[in-house]
Amino acid sequence: MINKKVANVAIALDGVSDNMTFMLGGFGLSGIPENAIAELVKLNIKGLTCISNNAGVDDFGLGLLLQQKQVKKMISSYVGENDEFERQMLSGELDVELIPQGTLAERCRAAQAGFPAIYTPAGYGTEVAEGKETREFDGKMYVLEHAFKADFAFVKAWKGDAAGNLIFKGTARNFNPNMCGGAKITVAEVEELVPVGDLDPNQIHIPGIFVQRIFQGEIYQKRIEQRTVRQRS
Repeated sequence: MINKKVANVAIALDGVSDNMTFMLGGFGLSGIPENAIAELVKLNIKGLTCISNNAGVDDFGLGLLLQQKQVKKMISSYVGENDEFERQMLSGELDVELIPQGTLAERCRAAQAGFPAIYTPAGYGTEVAEGKETREFDGKMYVLEHAFKADFAFVKAWKGDAAGNLIFKGTARNFNPNMCGGAKITVAEVEELVPVGDLDPNQIHIPGIFVQRIFQGEIYQKRIEQRTVRQRS
């Protein structure tokens, strides 16, 4: 059994450099690789292309990279919770590619599976399809979308073992599974890192073959973007 465990986030991110393309898991602030993002901020690498559902909020998640002007391009499906993201996009400081959320997920999964491209009906007849190949299948039109090409994928799971097997919890099982194996190197941070054999094989969501490095993260904030509660009667 190959041991993919590394001692800390600094070792896990060995090899990252300027002008790379990264996949980053998470949905809103749920299931984001907090430790990896903090380390990227610390390293102060520039010119990054980030593939993520969104860019977090102004002072957390990918918003921290945007604050430091480390990101040159965001490939996302949602920008609504980050004022700095919106400002940089509207001012032309940040190159932004907005794509349908399902297409984002499937382009990640295509990269994971080794498919060069997929056909999807999403976006046909809109600006999303401009300049792209289209094709008809059974009377319905589809748009050709290419699989992502990323240098690193950073994902966050609930539990993992030294072989890289992962279990996600609740809403954190969002874009994280699709991004595993979708880049040259996948780095997984987990809340709990256990010895090989401790995980029930029937509960594993992603097998270790899709992960190259794994480490136990620290001090997860698990913040909520917008807390909505019912008024007391």
